[in-house]
Amino acid sequence: MNLSVSAQTTLVNPILTGFYPDPSIVKVGPDYYLVNSTFSYFPGLPIMHSKDLKNWKQIGNVIDRPEQMDFMGERLTRGLFAPGISYSKGTFYVTCTDIDHDGNFVVTAKNPAGPWSNPVKIPQVKGIDPSIYFDESTDKAYIIYNSDAPDRKPLYSGHRTIRMYEFDPVKLTVIGDEKQLVNGGVDLSKKPVWIEGPHILKRNGWYYLYAAEGGTSVNHSEVVLRSKDVWGPYVPFEGNPILTQRELPADRKDAITSAGHAQFVEGPDGNWYSIFLAVRPYEGDYYNTGRETFIAPLTWKDDWPMIEHGEKAIAYSYPVNYKEIKQKGAFPQSGNFAYTMTFDNELDPSLLFLRTHDKNSYSLSKKEGLTLKLKPETIMEMGNPAFIGKRQQHLNSTAETELTFTPKSDKEKAGLVILQDEGHFYFLCKSKAQDKEVLQLYKSIPKEKTMELLAVVPLTTKAGKVGLRIVSQGDTYSFYTSTDAKNWSLLKDKVDGKFLSTKVSGGFIGCVYGLYATSSGEASTNSASFQYLKYAGDDPMLRK
Repeated sequence: MNLSVSAQTTLVNPILTGFYPDPSIVKVGPDYYLVNSTFSYFPGLPIMHSKDLKNWKQIGNVIDRPEQMDFMGERLTRGLFAPGISYSKGTFYVTCTDIDHDGNFVVTAKNPAGPWSNPVKIPQVKGIDPSIYFDESTDKAYIIYNSDAPDRKPLYSGHRTIRMYEFDPVKLTVIGDEKQLVNGGVDLSKKPVWIEGPHILKRNGWYYLYAAEGGTSVNHSEVVLRSKDVWGPYVPFEGNPILTQRELPADRKDAITSAGHAQFVEGPDGNWYSIFLAVRPYEGDYYNTGRETFIAPLTWKDDWPMIEHGEKAIAYSYPVNYKEIKQKGAFPQSGNFAYTMTFDNELDPSLLFLRTHDKNSYSLSKKEGLTLKLKPETIMEMGNPAFIGKRQQHLNSTAETELTFTPKSDKEKAGLVILQDEGHFYFLCKSKAQDKEVLQLYKSIPKEKTMELLAVVPLTTKAGKVGLRIVSQGDTYSFYTSTDAKNWSLLKDKVDGKFLSTKVSGGFIGCVYGLYATSSGEASTNSASFQYLKYAGDDPMLRK
């Protein structure tokens, strides 16, 4: 790198804010394509495109047709774990694990925007986090993954292996026998846990096998081994881990923690970079925004890669010596931003349904916006309620909508929800009580499929439209209402936000703001219309 050349742009972390975990990336010519986990949300596995590793635009979803796959009956934090994206000879491949149903599968596409094929199961690949490696020097392909301990007899909790098959990229089947490449992790005597998210890369005659270690929480890390032969034996780097933040002071300001699950890629400048997941807690290990996608420069020394060893904190920005290329028509993904989603003709591909897509449950128009038909299903169950969501992408965020809805009974409710999972959410809605229209705030009661009423205000006038607003400030949420879309009244201030954290709820997902309408178990012909979904995020550490 010529350091005398002034940096032309700055990479801003996270490059994908909010619930975008388990990133995998592939470079095809000047283009970069990135995919993330979505668990039991639908559509599944968003495909992002960039030309500069900074500006990203969602161009599609891998699982976007109910006939490909649905997640009915699965908890939101199950479903699709850790995809891997790769490319060879004009075809894109995504491998992934449907954790409770279909196991490991592969889909293909000629265009990464889709359509993607129906999933082809790979039953011999038993485990999680599969990725395909194409060895251009031998014209062979391999599928590498996290699997059980040897003979399924773990020596300790979290004892796993990395295994590999040769793979036929035309027939989409494994070839020959499975081989174990790594047992436990870098050093079995230290009882390493959860060796996962493996990838192989070839450089200067070396095959690098790199993977996450330590579990996807505060002890998360990335480790690397290498060999002259793709089948090993793989020798670990003495400088492992090559990425972690676990050694840093827990009370540091604006901490980035839990870094790992990395994939390496060559940048537009010929230098190397690592894409990985990490989190931004507001306190300790409390965060609501899920695991996000970050980037950091990667350096090679003595033919070993190094990202951030652990003595150094991951930065919120990195200057680079190449030109920024903005994405036309893209919603912003990094830094602080604000925008309004309207519902004139089609839904943005980033919007999320629960478990499957029911195209008969909603309609779009310039006049009414998004109209949801009330469904008996609720978000407390494992079905497909009338719900469309957008990720919470900042610690300090605001979501707002304008609702047109006339409830016919106290069972009918429509409004704005901040959702972590089936048992952890707050619901700001319009409904009826004692035959009068009211605005209500509910809090879910975990594991009971019920809600408790936190606040209620009567609607004194026959308000055709009401405004609903939720404001997050790290560990609190506040709820506002309006009857004229101009003047806002506080309904409930600073409720407990830790209730919506991953630490409290468990699981692997992040919070989602949702437009939601339900008839609470009863049949209904009613509907609710949402004029827009306005979102704004402003985190101090992301201000330039």
